[in-house]
Amino acid sequence: MIKTRFTEMFGIKHPIVQGGMQWVGRAELASAVSNAGGLGILTGLTQPTPEALTAEIARCRTMTSQPFGVNLTILPTLKPVPYMEYIDAIIASGVKIVETAGNNPKPFLPKLKEAGVKVIHKCTSVRHGVRAEKEGVDAISMDGFECAGHPGEDDVPNLVLLPAAADVIKIPMLASGGFADARGLVAALALGCDGINMGTRFMATKEAPIHQNVKDKIVDSDERSTALIFRTLRNTSRVYGNSIARKAIEMEHEGKGIAEIGPIVSGQKGKVVYETGDLEHGVWSAGTCMGLINDVPTCKELIERIVSEAEQMINARLARMVA
Repeated sequence: MIKTRFTEMFGIKHPIVQGGMQWVGRAELASAVSNAGGLGILTGLTQPTPEALTAEIARCRTMTSQPFGVNLTILPTLKPVPYMEYIDAIIASGVKIVETAGNNPKPFLPKLKEAGVKVIHKCTSVRHGVRAEKEGVDAISMDGFECAGHPGEDDVPNLVLLPAAADVIKIPMLASGGFADARGLVAALALGCDGINMGTRFMATKEAPIHQNVKDKIVDSDERSTALIFRTLRNTSRVYGNSIARKAIEMEHEGKGIAEIGPIVSGQKGKVVYETGDLEHGVWSAGTCMGLINDVPTCKELIERIVSEAEQMINARLARMVA
């Protein structure tokens, strides 16, 4: 068993966390990860209302007695999101772990802390991690350039980002972006982290509530199969490199803005991809770690494999290298 500051603080068996993925982080997946000894995460804004999130939390509780958390991504939107009402729903449901992402979580921290909720904040830069630590979050999830979704605008991969962050951040830190196997876990520990956060890898599991076509495409793809959209708008997002992503990039190069590009890359179109398996209907998130994914196991099989192989690497292969 691999014990770290993160496993001790959050009461989990293994230092592996499931990313809070829009449309994917539902009770089926979160409970399976938690039952396997990791930390499952429900995606708060996948649920259309705070009341729906309350129901999803209750549904997850029928599937696991282990700790799980809720992700809340705080971003400017065309339609205002009642973030504080989602916070109230999380607290009232008795959830004690929240992962925040996007903007600074400072406005929400007093209420969460008062309720005894531990907060993990997802960052894409050292400076943002340092700031979040000063604001009082309990742990950092540091997202490198390899990640699916929003990697920030600095383009720093994890081989540099993680040790640079570990040099100055003192609270527990997860490595996120590009992690899919035991080698990644061992590397993250060596680079100064206390565990890993995996998104794309958990999409390719039996319990992930998405169409089999998406899972099969992740397995069939490699590390070159993603695309970066919205680079010119300084809102970079890494998605699967399908025809819609290529069209969005073409429109950017033509000088078009979010008003013209937005309708073809809307989140609702991505939701349809996950539901129907029509891989060209819209954009959908995927990370470069697709190059490391070769099967679709259960969450239990995946987590146990990663931990077992990581222990073997640490105790056998690496130990033999020390004279």
